[in-house]
Amino acid sequence: MALDALRASPLVEQAAQRMRDEISGGQWEVGMKLPSETALVKILGVGRSTVREALRSLSGAGLVQARQGAGVFVIATTPHEDWATGMRRSAITDVYEVRMLVEVEAVRLAAVRRTADDIAGIRAALRHRAQAAGEGDAQFVDADIALHATVVAAAHNPVLTGLFTEFLPVLRQGLIDLVQLFDLRADRPDHGADAHAVLVDAVCAGDAEAAGGALRAELEQTLARLQRR
Repeated sequence: MALDALRASPLVEQAAQRMRDEISGGQWEVGMKLPSETALVKILGVGRSTVREALRSLSGAGLVQARQGAGVFVIATTPHEDWATGMRRSAITDVYEVRMLVEVEAVRLAAVRRTADDIAGIRAALRHRAQAAGEGDAQFVDADIALHATVVAAAHNPVLTGLFTEFLPVLRQGLIDLVQLFDLRADRPDHGADAHAVLVDAVCAGDAEAAGGALRAELEQTLARLQRR
C-alpha cells in the first residue's frame, strides 16, 4: 500500500478520510483486515492516538468493526447516516408528512394535559408570532416554530418533544423557502394568524378534537404548497 504521509491538520479527519478512500476505492475490501495500529502509524505518518480516533470515526460510521483479539475489519464500503444527518438530506415534503403524524397527535395530547403555565406560555408565543409579523421572514418563521414547539411541549411527552426538535433545522429552512417562494406574507405579514389563533384556543380550551383538526388543516395546506414547489 502506497499512502503518502499526512502533514496538515486536523490530522484525525484527514487520517479517517484517507482510510475511507481506501475502503470506498476497493483497496480495502469488505471482510479484509486493516493493517495493524502500528502499521497505520507508519503508513499515515501520524501518532497512535490519531490513528485510534480515526478508527473510532470509521467504526461510528459503520465502515469497520474491531474484533477482540483479531484486529479491525472492513464491514461496509459506504457509511450509514445517523438520524440528524438523514433528516438534513430528506426532502422537506417527506419531513412534513412525518411532522403531521407527530405533531397532530402532540397537540391533541397538549389539549388534554396542558397546565395553567402551559396556557400562559402558549398565549405568549402566539403574541410573539403576531409581533414578529413586522420582522423579516426568518424571524417570523422562528416565531411560528416557537409557537408550535410550545404547544408540543404542553403534551408533556419527552419523546414527542425530542422528535419535533429533530425536525427543526430542516423544517425552518423549508418554511423560509416556502414563504419567500410563494411570497406568502405579501398581502398579510402575519400569514396564518387566524388558523393559529383557532389552534391555540382549542388547546387552551382542552378540545383535543378541534386542536387536532385545526393543525391538520393548516399542515395539509402547507404540504400542498410544498408539493407544488
